[in-house]
Amino acid sequence: MSKVITTDQRSSAAHVADGHDMIRVRGARENNLKGLDIEIPKRRLTVFTGVSGSGKSSLVFGTIAAESQRLINETYSTFVQGFMPSLARPEVDVLDGLTTAIIVDQERLGSDPRSTVGTVTDAHAMLRILFSRLGDPHVGPPGAFSFNVPSVRASGAITVERGNKKAVKATFNRVGGMCPRCEGRGSVSDIDLSRLYDDSKSISGGAFTIPGWKSDGWWTVRLYAESGFLDPNKPIREFTEGEMRDFLHKEPTKVKVEGVNLTYEGLIPKIRKSFLSKDREAMQPHIRAFVDEAVTFTTCPECHGTRLGPEARSSKIRGISIAEASAMEIRDLAEWVRGLDEPSMAPLLDVLRQTFDSFTEIGLGYLSLDRPSGTLSGGEAQRVKMIRHLGSSLTDVTYVFDEPTIGLHPHDIRRMNDLLLKLRDKGNTVLVVEHKPETIAIADHVVDLGPGAGSAGGSVCFEGTVEGLRAGDTLTGRHFDDRATLKEKVRESTGVVEIRGADAHNLRDVDVDVPLGVLCVVTGVAGSGKSSLIHGSIPAGAGVVSIDQTAIRGSRRSNPATYTGLLDPIRKAFAKANGVKPALFSANSEGACPDCNGAGVIYTDLPMAAGVTTLCEGCEGRRFQAAVLEYRLGGRDIGEVLAMSVSEAEGFFDTGEARTPAAHRILRRLDDVGLGYLTLGQPLTTLSGGERQRLKLATRMGEKGGCYILDEPTTGLHLADVEQLLGLLDRLVDSGTSVIVIEHHQAVMAHADWIIDLGPGAGHDGGRVVFEGTPADLVAARSTLTGEHLAEYVGA
Repeated sequence: MSKVITTDQRSSAAHVADGHDMIRVRGARENNLKGLDIEIPKRRLTVFTGVSGSGKSSLVFGTIAAESQRLINETYSTFVQGFMPSLARPEVDVLDGLTTAIIVDQERLGSDPRSTVGTVTDAHAMLRILFSRLGDPHVGPPGAFSFNVPSVRASGAITVERGNKKAVKATFNRVGGMCPRCEGRGSVSDIDLSRLYDDSKSISGGAFTIPGWKSDGWWTVRLYAESGFLDPNKPIREFTEGEMRDFLHKEPTKVKVEGVNLTYEGLIPKIRKSFLSKDREAMQPHIRAFVDEAVTFTTCPECHGTRLGPEARSSKIRGISIAEASAMEIRDLAEWVRGLDEPSMAPLLDVLRQTFDSFTEIGLGYLSLDRPSGTLSGGEAQRVKMIRHLGSSLTDVTYVFDEPTIGLHPHDIRRMNDLLLKLRDKGNTVLVVEHKPETIAIADHVVDLGPGAGSAGGSVCFEGTVEGLRAGDTLTGRHFDDRATLKEKVRESTGVVEIRGADAHNLRDVDVDVPLGVLCVVTGVAGSGKSSLIHGSIPAGAGVVSIDQTAIRGSRRSNPATYTGLLDPIRKAFAKANGVKPALFSANSEGACPDCNGAGVIYTDLPMAAGVTTLCEGCEGRRFQAAVLEYRLGGRDIGEVLAMSVSEAEGFFDTGEARTPAAHRILRRLDDVGLGYLTLGQPLTTLSGGERQRLKLATRMGEKGGCYILDEPTTGLHLADVEQLLGLLDRLVDSGTSVIVIEHHQAVMAHADWIIDLGPGAGHDGGRVVFEGTPADLVAARSTLTGEHLAEYVGA
């Protein structure tokens, strides 16, 4: 018998397929990019840096990730593409070497009242299956544990078309988990009728005090007045019992008003549908103010806020119901699931354990599955999105992150860095837009864009290693090792806001005095209770201006001029100088170009391909009629003014014929928050998350207030811009305003007059004040995690 000897015949030469190790970009011109050429290594961690507005998001999200998604969408059938968002090809000559892109951005999760952490991560769906199989007593399929599924019962005669047709009696029953009282929302609303109408007046006499309900409104007031159910000329307080019932509670009923068929409905159900079914944050400010005054929300007395009906709450596994499991902190829930030993459910239990362990790994173990998704901060929302990808078996894909360290304490940034490296080490390409030096330091490759922002940016200033960036003469390199120093002398407080017995969320009966007249910084790890203490305990009344992380909303027609109210004084100035109506100088009103309706571009939706955006030939992108552009102020037309940067416009409206103090004040505030490079007419949809937050800050700074509450104002700020923000905070305090900042950035902590540190951990390990005092005392004591990291930062 001869022995067969096998040898490895594979060539040592590199395979041609291994040569595709770069993402190549040629001639990128998206937004402010200036024909940018760059090569990005695959299966490496690449961090993109540069000042806000330098073009980082335009390159990473608007060019690379957008084209990857567009190409993937084209692989689907035309029928499926009809249901998907239409994506245009980015402005770029060549994009080569792309892989599938998975985008994890900082957009906050929707705040629908039915959306929770459990629903957005599918963890609650798996938990429902578990209880439907193992729960005792058995109450039904997984839908019986869903607070979005109502119970349905029906009976009657049905006709069976089989042989001889005959009617048979049948019943239908579906068990759902929804609480019938609150309809799965966990809270019930109580409407203050005195806020809806003045009962001393009649309907025809203008009794309604609801925003938008005019006394001659066709769809509202006239419908009630001419429905035939009420006497429109009688004061509401004189209605009979029957009239009052029809006025407030009548079910939808068809009526004819002046020959038009309409639906009459009682006032209370109408208000619930038109106001309370909407996302509060999506409402216009005056509507939101009305809802806050007219409606009070209280925990549902029947389900006690669990959203579930009695049957779903009665079924338990080892003494725990699904409502109790959803209310646990996820790290505790993980231990409970780990203790279940059911061979028949082993695969599901394994997936649940991995999911819950991912929450803990990423620093979100303090959340619970029943936490409403709208209450998560931008950083928490981004990390929740990451949960889906941590246990993924996919490799050789491109993960794109937008400032993943937002909302993270320095202690938690190290954990986030480990996760980014873990994704890379699985063979993935990781692209990160970031400002924090702790994350830039772990990069394999750094791309620094700039040198400035807006029209002064859009070029590659540096690409290479972190050491090369440090040694380079770019703005990022020069500021990379910047460290703020502790103040030698701090301000003395002029008073305090007393908080007593604060117990919102995880706070443990906290008593603390928040000083006024100084820069007070509230710190602590993510989930320690900072926002609960400040936003939940300081009364939002007269003199308190709260600037939180909620996203600003705007369409592609919205821009900094419209959002800040800047356009109003500009329009009036143009109108006064030319003796015409202000409406002519609005691209959304009479002055709009008739060809593009004031959009500046024409959007063509193609059913079989991506939509096409073309520059309007009528106005050449200037958005206004030619006749309107004949009118001038200070030698400029309205189109030229909206094309100015904030800094340029600030000088333009300060002196000379164009001097407009109202416009100049708004422009100065925009410049103060570091947005001097934005153009006045730039669509809001093109702004980054950090730019939008600072735009909101500049707008709210115009409000009269003795106390400003800022929630992580350094979000999206370059290292060089943090110094400018500190100067702005100092000016606010020196002008007599109290400033309370919730912040993780050590430079802001070091600059504070007073620090309140919460912790020591997150969730049920937090909720206590672990330090109160000056930054110097915190560094000297080093008794908390914040103290240790601040001491390391200042080199103490």
